[in-house]
Amino acid sequence: MKIIKKILVVLLVVFIIMQFFGPERNEGDIVTVDAFIAETNPPSDVKHILETTCYDCHTDVTTYPWYNKITPVNYWLADHVKDGKKHFNISAWDGYNLKKKEHKIHELIEEVEEKNMPLESYTYTHGDANLTDEQIAAVVAWGKGVRANYQEQLKAE
Repeated sequence: MKIIKKILVVLLVVFIIMQFFGPERNEGDIVTVDAFIAETNPPSDVKHILETTCYDCHTDVTTYPWYNKITPVNYWLADHVKDGKKHFNISAWDGYNLKKKEHKIHELIEEVEEKNMPLESYTYTHGDANLTDEQIAAVVAWGKGVRANYQEQLKAE
């Protein structure tokens, strides 16, 4: 029994020490989304949806919840953000070529339409990120319009 207590004390000490370390935070500047917003021109309702459901994981600016201060949760969240930005980074929009922009909008449409985005793990703690059918339809309609515009530009090249 004494050995179990010693192991538990050691684990507690390690857990406490871990709290002083954490991953790099995704705290860039919100102006990095300006190019995307200016170019894709979402209506106000879609812009609000993007802000509340996409920005935390798909831009250089994340609004962290209180529980992000707890290790190992902060590492898990950092991994989600890193993975999200790898697939679609609104803050890097200016650096994408036309073909990549068209492809990313196509992926956005598919992921939202199939209800793969936002992630279920995100909507657990962000109730306003649970999209209604009307919100999904608005995002998809906007995305299809943006994609059509990119396709026209690609044909003209």
